[in-house]
Amino acid sequence: MRRVLPVAAIAAVALIGAWLLFIALPRWYAEEPAADPPVTSAPAAGAERKITATLYFISEDGMSLVGVQQEVPFGEPVIEQARRIVEAQLGPAPDPLAAAIPAGTTLRGLYVTDRGDAYVDLSEEARTRHGGGALDELFTIFAIVDAVTVNLPAIARVQILVNGREVDTLAGHVDLRHPLEKNLTWVKTEKDE
Repeated sequence: MRRVLPVAAIAAVALIGAWLLFIALPRWYAEEPAADPPVTSAPAAGAERKITATLYFISEDGMSLVGVQQEVPFGEPVIEQARRIVEAQLGPAPDPLAAAIPAGTTLRGLYVTDRGDAYVDLSEEARTRHGGGALDELFTIFAIVDAVTVNLPAIARVQILVNGREVDTLAGHVDLRHPLEKNLTWVKTEKDE
């Protein structure tokens, strides 16, 4: 019995030491996980670097979307590049095309999940200034969805939010309750001309 107590005490001390060394101390001294960087509208350092992205605008006849190559500021990581692409998409359309997004709409935030889903949070103008109509609503939604998914293969689907909330629709026609995949059905190509 005398030998069992010292052996048990040594084993207990060894277990406690191993626990401290391999589990407790690494947790105590581990760096805090980095939070997602805040989405800001100020350009990051190195904003002069650009990429060419395809943005989508309404055709002259108003019956389709047209893909237009434009330079947009480079952003890294993918969430920052997605933000810059959406901001460019919300900008004015080149002549003679028309903007697919209602004037005054701004990007409130953009989030990307590990699954490759992007959540694009637009200001209230996306709804309140929308002209209505099923085709115009499709153009608004897929100009954003396609601009993000075509230019960024890491993002497979996009869900549009308004003022930080999920919405059923923008103008009563397209279901926005779930992320949407790329859909180039309404995009006019050179073969269509």
